[in-house]
Amino acid sequence: MRYLHTMIRVLDLDRALWFFCDVLGMTQVRRREHEGGRFTLVFLSTGDPDDPATVELTWNWDQDTPYTQGRNFGHLAYAVDDIYGLCQQILDAGLVLARPPRDGRMAFVRSPDGISVELLQAGDPLPIREPWASMPSVGSW
Repeated sequence: MRYLHTMIRVLDLDRALWFFCDVLGMTQVRRREHEGGRFTLVFLSTGDPDDPATVELTWNWDQDTPYTQGRNFGHLAYAVDDIYGLCQQILDAGLVLARPPRDGRMAFVRSPDGISVELLQAGDPLPIREPWASMPSVGSW
C-alpha cells in the first residue's frame, strides 16, 4: 500500500492556491477540469522528491457557501526546514497563526477554507526565541 493524497474541498480555488503555493511554497503538479461534473481538481506537491504524496484541492464550480468543518478531518501536516521563517512569511501574507511556534517545533495555520495545517520543524526544534515564545494562540487548530 502507498499513500497517494489527501483531498480537501475549497470554496475559492484562487485563494486556496495562493495559500498553499504562494504562502506555503507548494507547487501545482496536475490540474483536471471536469466540465460535465462542473468541478476542477488541482494536485499540489511539496516538491521534495522523497515525498510523492499530494494534496488534492477539489473546487465545485457551483458551490457558493462555505463547507462545514467535519470532526473526522483533523489537519494536514508538513515538515519544514525553517519554522520561524515560514511562520514569518505567513504573518507577512496577512494570515493568523492559530498556534505560533513557541517551542521552536510546531505551529498551526488555517487555510482560507478553514483547513488546519500543522507545520513541524524538520529535525531538532529550533532554539526558543521571541516574538514566537510569548505569542498567544488564536482560535482553534
